[in-house]
Amino acid sequence: MSQIHVDPSHLVPEVLTPPISKSDAQRALVLAHLTGGWPLPVLQEEPEHYLPADVRVLRRGIEALRQPPGPVRDVDCADGGAPFRILVTQSAVTPGAHMRLTGTPRLGERPHGPLFDSLREALGPSGLVLTEGHPWPVEIRAPTATGKPVFRVPGAQSSQYASSLLLGCAALYLRERRPWSVEIIGELTSAGYLELTVSWLRRFGFTVLEHDGRFEVTDYRAPERPPAMPGDWSSLGYLLLISWRTGGSVERADLSSAHPDQALVQLVERAGLEAVPGPRDTLRMTGTARDGLVASGKECPDLLPTLAALACVLPRPSTLTDVGILRLKESDRLEGIRTLVDAFGGKTVLDGETLTIHPPTSHPPRFSMDSKGDHRQAMVAATLSVVSGVPLTLTGPECVEKSFPGFWRQLERTGVRLTS
Repeated sequence: MSQIHVDPSHLVPEVLTPPISKSDAQRALVLAHLTGGWPLPVLQEEPEHYLPADVRVLRRGIEALRQPPGPVRDVDCADGGAPFRILVTQSAVTPGAHMRLTGTPRLGERPHGPLFDSLREALGPSGLVLTEGHPWPVEIRAPTATGKPVFRVPGAQSSQYASSLLLGCAALYLRERRPWSVEIIGELTSAGYLELTVSWLRRFGFTVLEHDGRFEVTDYRAPERPPAMPGDWSSLGYLLLISWRTGGSVERADLSSAHPDQALVQLVERAGLEAVPGPRDTLRMTGTARDGLVASGKECPDLLPTLAALACVLPRPSTLTDVGILRLKESDRLEGIRTLVDAFGGKTVLDGETLTIHPPTSHPPRFSMDSKGDHRQAMVAATLSVVSGVPLTLTGPECVEKSFPGFWRQLERTGVRLTS
């Protein structure tokens, strides 16, 4: 695995550009496919090398689903949890579909059982075939008919199950013209991502009713124009912190977005920072750090590693709650946060589901991190290097392709020197 050396000693202000939102684009891709808007214009306009890998994976999967019924179609989902789960449901609700999905060993280790069980319960009696390897391949043959129009799924492990099923409800509504619903059992983790799914369904013209953990697709009317695609708020998190250090700004920062990671704008206020809007969806971060942070994994799990990097340069301890969900991501991100803080000279204390980060009393001369193949861990380590001014040696920098292919080019625009 390769290494990269990050030297942030000669920074300059610059306007930084995030990629389109991975989470938004995945939902929009499915809905464009279902409603006749394929191919999605904004993805045709975006340079291929700047599209997040997960978006490219899902696009390949949908293109396979759009082929006439025939032989089994093979799709490699790499390590994309969301594309895999979305494609499982879309395969199960597409008449004539016969899909064989594979992925990395880590993706195979992540929990998918509740989604499989929900599909089998609702569609199995109608002829759904869903078989699992150990862990690969996962093979799906869609039924030719359906039964009672409801999916039931637990909410505790991931909101991606419910999002995938709700997009399946949209497909089934268009096919059958009868309401389909998702019933969530228990408390829902990362509810903001399901709300993002609901938001995109409505933007594409679907009526979605919500009541007591039940989400029902009841109608569809085509919108006048395709919805706009915002920048990726997960990526904006890194760039906003970097712009705070450089005195620059970021663009594509749509403050009306429903993305959960937009919570960064409010969360940093406690620490003494402020996100200041500018013209044409630009944003810059100002202020002097004076306190620690408090954030919850239930609300914005993907944002917690970014906030942990900021916590390392704040004057007081920070508290992250509901952190257990981080263990089930592309890597064990809870352990990744603790490793990052330790490498930077700080200390972490884990008490059940609460992690307290104690920043170091002084910054180290340099630090090293291994991304473990996790795109967020790589970008978080680089962000900490820039906001602290401390050089970094990073193992595995290429994994940023998953969500932010242009990340290293954006860093170089700020004057960061990258050497191998």
